[in-house]
Amino acid sequence: MPKAPEEAPEASQGPPEQHEGNGGTRWRRFALLAVPGFVAAVVLGGMTTQGVLASSFAVSGDSFKMSADNLSGSGFSQYGDVAESVDGSARAIGLSTVNTAELRNLCMSSLWDLPIGEATLVITAGEESPVEGTSMVIDIEQLQGDAEFGAIEIGRDAGTLDKTDGGQGPEGGFGLQADTISVDDMELTSWAVTSGSLRLSGLGLAIKPGNHECF
Repeated sequence: MPKAPEEAPEASQGPPEQHEGNGGTRWRRFALLAVPGFVAAVVLGGMTTQGVLASSFAVSGDSFKMSADNLSGSGFSQYGDVAESVDGSARAIGLSTVNTAELRNLCMSSLWDLPIGEATLVITAGEESPVEGTSMVIDIEQLQGDAEFGAIEIGRDAGTLDKTDGGQGPEGGFGLQADTISVDDMELTSWAVTSGSLRLSGLGLAIKPGNHECF
């Protein structure tokens, strides 16, 4: 199986640590900023589950935050993309796909600026049993955490990615993929999330006056 290069990707923080004997590569601290993205299916503010593989809808003008004690999945791909808003503006994002994923102790939050002041939509799930998702896609602005990949390929042509269903990008573009992914202490800022299916165990939803974002 191919392994990651000795150096971590340009956007990562700190030196990579190679796992012995299992084909995995661990980053003590893994970070992405406006490059290949990530996972899931719930547009905060609408709570709309999408049975599609990519974020084909126009995004809102606000990003939202997600955190989890752990995200683990099988079949992972990632490449650069663009998210477009209804006002015609566009922003660079990283688009990542995970075939199947589990998230433990998930928190999602969206900060709203209302006429009566700030308020935060907070969604929690997966404290007792993990949140489960399939065909998950996330438009990522920023991601960080302690990450480990199994059989990772970095710098593969995005048009030839084959670890995920429908996770191919434009030909000639930078891509990466792995058999498995695990991210501890995940903190993620996203513009949109979709998923073929999403099971939110122990779901809690609250609108709280003031700023109560996940991180």
